[in-house]
Amino acid sequence: MTTQTAETRPFEADVARLLHLMVHSVYSTPDVFLRELISNAADACEKLRQKGLTDPALLGDDPSLKIAIAVDPEAKRLTISDNGIGMTREELIENLGTMARSGTEKFRQALEEKDQGKALIGQFGVGFYSAFMVASEVLVESHAAGEGEAWAWRSDGSGEFTIEPARDAPARGTRVTLSLRDDHASYADEATIERLVKHHSAHVPVPITIETIGDDARRELVDGTALWAKPKSEISEEEYTEFYRFTAGAFDTPALTIHTHAEGRQEYTALLFVPEMAPFDLFDPDRKGRVKLYVRRIFITDDAPVMPAYLRFVRGLVDSEDLPLNLSREMLQTNPMLAQIRTAMTKRVLSELKKLADNTPETYAKVWDAFGPVLKEGLYEDAERRDEIYALSRFTSTKAPEGGRTLADYVADMKENQTAIFYAVGEDKERLAASPHLEGFAARDVEVLLLSDPVDAFWVRTALGYDGKPFTSVTQGSADLDKIAPVYKPNEPTPERAKDSDIATLSALVKQALEEKVSEVRTSSRLATSPACLVAPDMGYDRQMERIVSRHGKGGFGAKPVLELNPTHPLIRTLAAKAATGSESAHIADAAWLLLGSAEILDGEPVSDPAAFNRRLVAAMGAMFTGLAPSDHADTISVGNNATDGD
Repeated sequence: MTTQTAETRPFEADVARLLHLMVHSVYSTPDVFLRELISNAADACEKLRQKGLTDPALLGDDPSLKIAIAVDPEAKRLTISDNGIGMTREELIENLGTMARSGTEKFRQALEEKDQGKALIGQFGVGFYSAFMVASEVLVESHAAGEGEAWAWRSDGSGEFTIEPARDAPARGTRVTLSLRDDHASYADEATIERLVKHHSAHVPVPITIETIGDDARRELVDGTALWAKPKSEISEEEYTEFYRFTAGAFDTPALTIHTHAEGRQEYTALLFVPEMAPFDLFDPDRKGRVKLYVRRIFITDDAPVMPAYLRFVRGLVDSEDLPLNLSREMLQTNPMLAQIRTAMTKRVLSELKKLADNTPETYAKVWDAFGPVLKEGLYEDAERRDEIYALSRFTSTKAPEGGRTLADYVADMKENQTAIFYAVGEDKERLAASPHLEGFAARDVEVLLLSDPVDAFWVRTALGYDGKPFTSVTQGSADLDKIAPVYKPNEPTPERAKDSDIATLSALVKQALEEKVSEVRTSSRLATSPACLVAPDMGYDRQMERIVSRHGKGGFGAKPVLELNPTHPLIRTLAAKAATGSESAHIADAAWLLLGSAEILDGEPVSDPAAFNRRLVAAMGAMFTGLAPSDHADTISVGNNATDGD
């Protein structure tokens, strides 16, 4: 027998095959290679600009940063040059000779404490290799700022590269030359490159020029001027849309564009967009905004608190002339100047949304459908601007089942003697519309708001009201509908009603039977066709809020529901009449539990005791169809049948 010891070995890989798979898996189209190389060039310029703040000598006699593109159709060659930071021999080997290692990421980490590296584009170190999708060979010649010697890196993507002193390197910066494959020779065409630059890189903050080898004409494709710094009169809608898609990573068209410049105590420019479509991260638990912050065109962060959380769907940027450049994240949270910008921009966005709603309601309807649940968070969080958000809010109601109803519309249509805005909160609009709690309101043609967004249960509890009218839940307290006259159809008879004394007796017997389950049994004015329903007491949470609190393990307040009985329902009239005789107390007790169970089902809750409910229900059905008393059937019911499982 031989004894073998454990050993550690590296993975072996066909580097050329690995490179091919990586490049062709990451990118869906070869067009993106140009975007990646331009991004790298822009990063190199940004690095030099950052370092030049503390070491101006690095800029020398060439302080104007730029990117140049040259095409050579005859030689099928494409060159991208920049006069940025450049790379040393060691950096060429480390950054280009090791896949997925990014010099930009390393530079970013070095600047992390200052929060100045966020403007750099590269993160994963694979963008450069996209060049091999179109090139049979890539030559990188680089002269690092402040260094004496230049170096050349060359590879055909087969798994090896060479590095040697450069014979014809730029005075500073990097030049990337691609020898294009035959099937990608079109990338040596000036018109093709111009199209790609304007599509992918039109807003790179560095000027980009292009020329064709053999032609002395050099044209500027990108002027490096920030779009937001230009006068609005010089910017087309197409440019705004392109910039929105570029900065937000979106594909839709903005529903609203806000481009404003503020002067006075503070000077800043804002270019903000309200999308038409909801982004995928709209309901991210962090609720972070996506408005970028610049200071004098220098990028600071992409999640500055310049918008409240309920406006986190707004995209764009704010460029301040007054904020200090050395902002840290802690300073961002407490900076009073930034707080003033936040206040002003929040007011401006809400104002512009109101104008959009008034002038272009069709467009605003799309915005509300996408962001209404988020905007309503402001009703709960921003009491100072609650009236402004009320004006923007749209609701589904019993009179507007498709939505679009405003509070102003509701108040204008309130009935005589109606003093409150009634609402129902739940998880499904259709289920809310069918709730028995709405029957009495429908009988009086009183409108009820149907609130089915998760935030509705919270804001409506803290809202003091609208236009002097309080918000009142249809599932809490007394409905207070007696002062509003029912609306009857022509020749429709008035519903027969149980005697007040009989219904009082029935209520007392039902309360006695359900002592542990309900706090009160009373006559209902909110019911029209259902025999009974459950409502919350006058104080505390309504039914939906109680469910939400209990679901999160914070229930236990001891607030038993109120059981309301409909005195016009035939079943309740019959039970009330029997209760008055005093001879059916046992059967009335069973009926009380059945009424409670049916009310729980209508309320969207499981029956408290499914087995007992099933036993009483089957007994009642047996009495109905066989003529026997319910007690004669009780002993024959199997508690183990399916109906007792809570299904």
